[in-house]
This record gives sequence, structure tokens and C-alpha cells, in this order.
Amino acid sequence: MLIRPHDKATDEAQWRSFVHDQGFGHFAASGDGAVPVLVPTQFVLVDDHVVFHLAKPNPVFAALEATPHAVLSVAGDWAYIPGAWKAIGDEDPSLGIPTTYYGAVQLTGSVTVTDDPEAIAEILRSQLADVEPDGGLQDPSVHVRQFKAIRGIRMSIDDVRAKFKYGGNADAEHRAAAAERLRARGGPGDLAAADRVPLD
Repeated sequence: MLIRPHDKATDEAQWRSFVHDQGFGHFAASGDGAVPVLVPTQFVLVDDHVVFHLAKPNPVFAALEATPHAVLSVAGDWAYIPGAWKAIGDEDPSLGIPTTYYGAVQLTGSVTVTDDPEAIAEILRSQLADVEPDGGLQDPSVHVRQFKAIRGIRMSIDDVRAKFKYGGNADAEHRAAAAERLRARGGPGDLAAADRVPLD
């Protein structure tokens, strides 16, 4: 992914917050084939790794056996910016260049796969604690008999590439105008994108 200086994450807290808030991404393992295996999945960010589970028949496990290294790609909070929105004051709106605002983070690392029931239960506890912070109804260990149908995945975070393309190449006045127009339009993704536009 191309990351220009004005699109880079300002600090670790920025990309961590984004990844946590999204909670869903595409897990890719190259294996030894010409095309990587790509799996859409929910996950949880825990310190220096991510955890999740997948069904045992998932083809990604064969790819991980060949190469136990993967990428988790997370993207979101995107919104289309019409070219006319780039104009303020007496600027000609017909000369504006349209774009898309979005955030994207790619986490790369080594992967450990587990079939151990207690390790799987711990991964499920982490996932449930993230999506059901009130505690849910019961501990996942009550379903231990069904664990044979899934496998747990733990990927270390060895490298992070983060991009936040929210008009960082424009001055504060133009960024503020784009954010105001996003809020006024209020379509899918508009408010989330507006919240990410740097206003200072």
C-alpha cells in the first residue's frame, strides 16, 4: 500500500484505536501457491498480537502450514469526496479532483495455530469480551465438544503499515470544509470519516 507522508499514522495509539474499532479484516496467507488465501474474519487485538478462530476446513490452514506468516488487512471509515467539495470561497468547484477518504492498517506477523481446547477457549473468551463486554451468557468452555470443529489462531504483530487518507495534503480550511460536507451528507461512512479528518 502506498503511504504518503501526509497519510501516515501520527502514533501507535492512532492505528491501535482504528484496528480495535473496526474489529473485522481480511487475513491473507501466501502458502506456496500463486494466489494467497484471503479470509474475511472478526478478530481481537491483544497487546502485541491478534487472536481469532476459524473453521477447521478453512483452506488458509494449508497455506499456513506451508508458510506460517500472514497479513491482516483492516480498512474502513471510508467516504467518497466529490471534486466540488475541494473548493471553498470563490474557488471554481469544477476544478476540484475527487478522491476517497479512508483508513487502512496492515498487520504482518508469524502465526501459531492451536487445536488445544483450553487455548481455543481463551481465544473465544477474548473475542466475546470484546463484542459482549457485559459478560454474555456463559463461558465458551461449555461448548468444548464443538471445539473440534474450529482452530485457534494467534498472529504476532511484527510489522505495521498504517494509512489515514483524510485530506492531510490540504490546508486546515479545506479539510474543515470537507468534514462539514461529510457531516451534512450523512451517508454510510460519512460521519466516521469526518471524525477522522485532522482539523488542526
